[in-house]
Amino acid sequence: MFVPFLIMLREGLEAALIVSLIASYLKRTGRSHWFPAMWAGVLIAAALCLALGYFINETTGEFPQKQQELFEGLVAVIAVVILTWMVFWMRRVARNIKGELEAAVDQALNKSSGSGWALLMMVFLAVAREGLESVFFLLAAFQQDLGFAPPAGAMLGLVCAVLLGVLLYWGGIRLNLAAFFKWTSLFILLVAAGLAAGAIRAFHEAGLWNHFQDVAFNFGHILPTSTLAGTLLEGILGYQEAPSISEVAVWFIYLIPALVVFFLPARTLSTATTR
Repeated sequence: MFVPFLIMLREGLEAALIVSLIASYLKRTGRSHWFPAMWAGVLIAAALCLALGYFINETTGEFPQKQQELFEGLVAVIAVVILTWMVFWMRRVARNIKGELEAAVDQALNKSSGSGWALLMMVFLAVAREGLESVFFLLAAFQQDLGFAPPAGAMLGLVCAVLLGVLLYWGGIRLNLAAFFKWTSLFILLVAAGLAAGAIRAFHEAGLWNHFQDVAFNFGHILPTSTLAGTLLEGILGYQEAPSISEVAVWFIYLIPALVVFFLPARTLSTATTR
């Protein structure tokens, strides 16, 4: 429940921050009459993401066992890529996101015709990006943890994100967004490492990966997944009490380079990306 809550809180807050920045800029520049176009973009993006998530979740249950495992592995890989991209994209644009959004709004509304459609599409694409990221992560999370807790956590995170977005817009609160995104990003990288290891496990169960399947270690007598702590670690970080060598290897192969890049100074990353 906690991981879907945190992901939806973060993704929802990113989307809410984008919408609140656009709304504040429209209001500040005397263009509040464009609010309907902005909200239309938000609602269309939300409806598309919900429909896509529902369709994928309902149709994949009919797959045979091996195809189901293959699909779960592919979704986990997509979720790892999206989560990693999300972490480093937000780090790269966090300082200039306000200016970039305001410039995009001006560009959309300065068109000679169809300004409403241009603004609608701009907001739609911005919100849909956050929503589609959430869809693929939640699909991976729901496949690993069945029951009502993950959807409940996701809904609670989304509600909290919307409330925070409203309070940010009205100036009711001041959040240290830099610290929030930094620490949630670090946690998300740990979650992504667990998903990467889970993808290898799913590919093995699908019959596609049969190498290095010896048990790396067995913590069943120290921290079994049947205990509360083991269950929490399994649900949050993908912990396995007796993982294979390939699962442990993938976990480290993903996490170590990701952490090295994450802790590099922001200026170093900016210089590297502009070359």
